[in-house]
Amino acid sequence: MPKLGMEPIRRADVINATLTCISMYGIDGMTLDKVAEHADCSKGVVTYYFKNKDNLTVEAFKAFMAYYGQKIQAKIDPTMTPAEMMGVTLKYILPPYQDDADQSINVSQLEGIEKMYIPYEDQGKLFVQFFSKAALDPKLQEVVAKSYTADLHGIAKIFDYGNMTGHMSVKDSPSAAYGLLAMVVGLSFFRVTNIPPVNGEDNRYICEDYVSRFRGG
Repeated sequence: MPKLGMEPIRRADVINATLTCISMYGIDGMTLDKVAEHADCSKGVVTYYFKNKDNLTVEAFKAFMAYYGQKIQAKIDPTMTPAEMMGVTLKYILPPYQDDADQSINVSQLEGIEKMYIPYEDQGKLFVQFFSKAALDPKLQEVVAKSYTADLHGIAKIFDYGNMTGHMSVKDSPSAAYGLLAMVVGLSFFRVTNIPPVNGEDNRYICEDYVSRFRGG
């Protein structure tokens, strides 16, 4: 049994190690032994908290999906305009390219939101691994559904705020949010499969153009 008071730290270390292993080896190649090695703990500690690989995979996926909402919530300020709020949202759900391979995965809030980070390429690898498995795994599908339902609600609220302030004109906020999130998911798949836009730019501009159509009141 782990030392008293170490539970939050150990759990965070194991989740971060799991995401690292999935990025490196894929979900099929991720093992409890590899996770224990990357977390600098025993395999017994891993199974003490997460029982088996299936449970660990689900919890790691939850942490991966939650990461984006946590970063967005921490950065959005009530004094921002709707456009600025949407800019923050897009920055995290479809981040611009960064050469950050020297950074490591950390989805724990123990050291504060600012310390939370998933390097650019790791985000793409994890996205493909989890979503490919979710197609056949009801437990992973449930994680996606809960996370994206919350995202849709948050994006729709920004559109509603834009309507209220006169900065945007959106007839159907839930549908506009659905379209934007669907676009983000599709563009994410295009990124990881190296399908560039016609003009060769970062494909996030497509989402920005979509949002710009609602501006102007």
